[in-house]
Amino acid sequence: MSSQDILESVSTLASYNVLLQVMFRVLTFLLNAFTLRFVSKELIGVVNVRLTLLYSTLVFLSREAFRRACLSGQSGKNHSWRTVINLLWMTVPLGVLWAVLLSCVWLWLLEVPDAHTVPYYSPAVVLFALSGVQELLAEPLWVLAQAHMFVRLKVVAESLAMIAKCSITVVLVVFSREWGLYIFSAAHLVYTGILVLCYAVYFIHFLGSKEAARNSFPLRRVKDLLPRRQFISKLSRLTWSFFKQSFLKQILTEGERYVMTFLNVLSFGDQGVYDIVNNLGSMVARFIFLPIEESFYIFFAKVLERGRDVKSQKQEEVAIVAEVLECLLKLVLVIGLIITVFGYAYSHLALDIYGGSLLSSGSGPSLLQCYSCYVLLLAVNGVTECFVFAVMSQEEVDKYNFIMLALSVSFLFLSYVLTGWAGSVGFILANCLNMGLRILHSLLYIHRYFQLSRWKPLRGLLPSPPILLALGVSGVVTAVSEAFFCCDSGFLLRLIHIGVGAICLLGVLVAVLLTETKLVQFVSTQLLPRFRKKRT
Repeated sequence: MSSQDILESVSTLASYNVLLQVMFRVLTFLLNAFTLRFVSKELIGVVNVRLTLLYSTLVFLSREAFRRACLSGQSGKNHSWRTVINLLWMTVPLGVLWAVLLSCVWLWLLEVPDAHTVPYYSPAVVLFALSGVQELLAEPLWVLAQAHMFVRLKVVAESLAMIAKCSITVVLVVFSREWGLYIFSAAHLVYTGILVLCYAVYFIHFLGSKEAARNSFPLRRVKDLLPRRQFISKLSRLTWSFFKQSFLKQILTEGERYVMTFLNVLSFGDQGVYDIVNNLGSMVARFIFLPIEESFYIFFAKVLERGRDVKSQKQEEVAIVAEVLECLLKLVLVIGLIITVFGYAYSHLALDIYGGSLLSSGSGPSLLQCYSCYVLLLAVNGVTECFVFAVMSQEEVDKYNFIMLALSVSFLFLSYVLTGWAGSVGFILANCLNMGLRILHSLLYIHRYFQLSRWKPLRGLLPSPPILLALGVSGVVTAVSEAFFCCDSGFLLRLIHIGVGAICLLGVLVAVLLTETKLVQFVSTQLLPRFRKKRT
């Protein structure tokens, strides 16, 4: 396969991965909205935080190091695929070991939920661990599919599994809600079972076929997929190195859930509300800001040469980059400010529509209000880091990795301290402080990078006074509207509150159109055509 073919396949795979993530987010969003009408927030908290953490920890520690080692550039060259697959089968006994150890921790060392509020906790722990081990049965097939760019297989398998999981959850929640955690355990077992079944059926059909022979597939028979007695010392050592890295990565990635689970800083009900609000708020960042970051990281990386200062770059290209960076910063800042201002007055209403009184009566509205502020920081950090990562030298990237490690550890500490002071809001405050420090680092780097040039792209962080005025007025008006018209005063008054917000938003957009002509031109000529091309 040529480099161009590999690039096209990887690009297709990346596009499908993004599509899958969007689909999973939407399905999870709709599933949560539905199940909240039928089950308690304590049950949601145990499933979405405690049991999901058990499953993710088990599969990550069992397979991540093997995936990275076996998908590295040298594995398929220095070792035959039969020996690589033989190593991959080690994930199953390792998964059984982790399942036993983690199940013991989850059953006997952690706080057990009240049996009346959250029934069948112990069987659910066992079943979630079993589902993780079951998924590992497909690991050799998954790695084969990834290495040979079987893009559609992953899309079909994960789509079918997710649809089956959602369908079973909905049916059991409606007709057998007294089953409690058995509902979500059964749905998760079906999810992993269908994943394994799809991969097994595909490769049983594919191996020995004309298509496999035409593509010079390295395995010929189904028997070649089975484990054998063989040891690969070099690849095993590489796997062990990746395992040490992945262990730390898992702790930092799931830091919030580990703090919730092991330090008992929140009740199960508060954990459920926090997880739902966190997923709800992150959808905005993923759907709006992530595509911008991914597209323009490629732009910055292609136009500028990594590791060279601004004077060593082509000056006409530096001018283009500076203008694009300024417009991007202003765009995400304006969007983030709009979300922050209107999020404050409409968080209560949004949660009431989404989850009813279960979400809108407790800490949910204040959580979403704080998360609206956090979205602003996410927006700015995404663009600043995307530029910084595109122009940093390898040495600077290595140094920044240590900074990120220190920030991640400090985030875990801050989460523990601030949740003791402010409850679940403390997690968002810790995220805000962590994100603020990352933004500060990126801003200082950008300032130093352009210091010797005549371009100042950080001016993009200064919106025009009319926009600030429009946002300020909108914030006051919508807050007053919420106090008078929302959210327990009937359907008609809710519509009035929504109408007030729509008028205020229109005013802000008019201010943007009239005062930020450069930004409007950038969006219409550069951003929109770029995303139209991506869709087509």
